[in-house]
Amino acid sequence: MNEALFRSLTPGVLGILVRRGADFAAAEDAVQDALVEAVRVWPADPPRDPKGWLITAAWRKFLDASRAETARRRREDLVDEEPAPGPAPSADDTLQLYFLCAHPSLTPSSAVALTLRAVGGLTTRQIARAYLVPEATMAQRISRAKRTVSGVRLDRPGDVATVLRVLYLVFNEGYSGDVDLAAEAIRLTRQLAAAIDHPEVSGLLALMLLHHARRAGRTAPDGSLVPLAEQDRSRWDTRSIAEGVEILQAALARDRLGEFQAQAAIAALHADAPTAEETDWVQIVEWYDELVGLTDNPVVRLNRAVAIGEADGPRAGLAALATLDDSLPRHTAAAAYLHERAGDLTTAARLYAQAAGKAPTLPERDHLTRQAARLNARERP
Repeated sequence: MNEALFRSLTPGVLGILVRRGADFAAAEDAVQDALVEAVRVWPADPPRDPKGWLITAAWRKFLDASRAETARRRREDLVDEEPAPGPAPSADDTLQLYFLCAHPSLTPSSAVALTLRAVGGLTTRQIARAYLVPEATMAQRISRAKRTVSGVRLDRPGDVATVLRVLYLVFNEGYSGDVDLAAEAIRLTRQLAAAIDHPEVSGLLALMLLHHARRAGRTAPDGSLVPLAEQDRSRWDTRSIAEGVEILQAALARDRLGEFQAQAAIAALHADAPTAEETDWVQIVEWYDELVGLTDNPVVRLNRAVAIGEADGPRAGLAALATLDDSLPRHTAAAAYLHERAGDLTTAARLYAQAAGKAPTLPERDHLTRQAARLNARERP
């Protein structure tokens, strides 16, 4: 086939699909599918009008993909809307379903995605946002997981580590997202802690309680985000903080440290400080060191860099940040904060504005935009 012909026709075909109402990414996929079809068909039956053939084929591919996506969304909506048949059981089997969805035949990432969708109540879009992947990618992952377990008996429950990861993600979505699942995640983790004597289960429960205790202070009356250092600590739930600290201390005493215990220890140090200025940042950095050793997670390394900036000064924090991939989520926001702490307000304002453009949620974007505006106003004569 004439590769040069394909290259010359593709932009025009793509433009026509976009003008007909296809979004650019979907149009690109449709044109690529049409080109694949052309490679298969044209050698035996070359069209008299190659461009017209490609436009027709690509538009059909786009319509097929759109219908399939609409049907998928409708199936999800019907599942969400359909009431459970028969009388409701008196026993709560939600936690058992978490274990069954974490089936050994699935990879951990697929098990987490399937459980969040089937049991956790999250939409495909919310799960994709939690994983930082496109919605279509997550839809395929969940579909593959469903196909995998469709032919197996769900009588071999998954491991505790996978269930804890699911509960953690459900809590985070409920804590910061559009569906309030935080209380449900805490309830199920309490059940798990009562059923299983495991320090990481206790660590996760402590972490949830400590984060949830600060929830009332995270937003202003107008819904805008309030940074941790500026929160009204009198609004924090001291009873939940005390319970979380007690559970954490008992777990740490068993000397079987895991990532949820380390995260809870960091949260406890924040919750224990009477004021932001009295936060024990040196000890927080030490706990981040433990957490890096346990997970080697790049996001943990980013948070550690910010903690170093508080403990050893913003230049030390920027040096730690410079060793990390700048495409990491919230890397630009962290750099902006550390540059502001270092007194470089011009750079900080520019980075806050850049970070706002990458923010995953509207409240976060608005907060970063206000930070940029605040510094720009200070820079004006």
